[in-house]
Amino acid sequence: MTEQPSNPGGGVDTPLDPSSLDLSGRTALVTGAAGGIGRACTLRLAAAGATVRAVDRDEDGLAELAGEVAGLKGTVEPQVLDLTDLDAAERAAGGVDVLVNNAGLQLVRPVHEFPPEVFHTVLTVMLEAPFRLIRGALPHMYEQGWGRIINVSSVHGLRASAFKSAYVSAKHGLEGLSKTVALEGAPHGVTSNCVNPGYVRTPLVEKQITDQSAVHGIPEDRVVSEILLRDTAVKRLIDPAEVAETVAFLCGPAAATITGSSYVMDGGWTAH
Repeated sequence: MTEQPSNPGGGVDTPLDPSSLDLSGRTALVTGAAGGIGRACTLRLAAAGATVRAVDRDEDGLAELAGEVAGLKGTVEPQVLDLTDLDAAERAAGGVDVLVNNAGLQLVRPVHEFPPEVFHTVLTVMLEAPFRLIRGALPHMYEQGWGRIINVSSVHGLRASAFKSAYVSAKHGLEGLSKTVALEGAPHGVTSNCVNPGYVRTPLVEKQITDQSAVHGIPEDRVVSEILLRDTAVKRLIDPAEVAETVAFLCGPAAATITGSSYVMDGGWTAH
């Protein structure tokens, strides 16, 4: 009998072992850390040994998060911060080795009814604040010759949906920012990538279900199947922990040459 190769698909036969990522001695900053994807990323990076600055404006949510870190290899340092305070955001990023730009907000309205002040706030939190955080983080990363910037974008950074003008605009801008930082950071050992999930089971998406119900005039129980997952091949919402694993991978040694990329995890939506 002919012996079969252990890895017939080719490449490096590396098992997916969560304990293989070691960020001991590294400092990470995660925005929007109190819930959803940000919470999952915070816990995943702390499990890998990082000291994680968990940034959010939700003080109660940060307190709950701090109670979940017992037994992890790393630590979590909660920091209450409103990202519309751009100067404070830039200062908060000083000295970090890993930056995860995750914070976001959403309003579902047609363009002609979209409040201009909300449009401005969305772009401030989701595009200008990431720029300022990156700006604050890069000097330390450049000095040490190593850094990882992961921008939690969205499938809406690559595609558009009606009624989401501010969110889609911010995510498309974040894609461009991430690629620019990738080009500038490469000579200094800094990578910059986007992670582009589809609909993730988070409080932000739960709110969208309510908003979409109102906009489309259908019950909330039909929004997920008929609106959110209509064009996906995998008919379920993504778990935040799945996104966190992709973020963790991009922090690891196997991703050292991955930069300027957008990691799509959308259940096959963009395959159409």
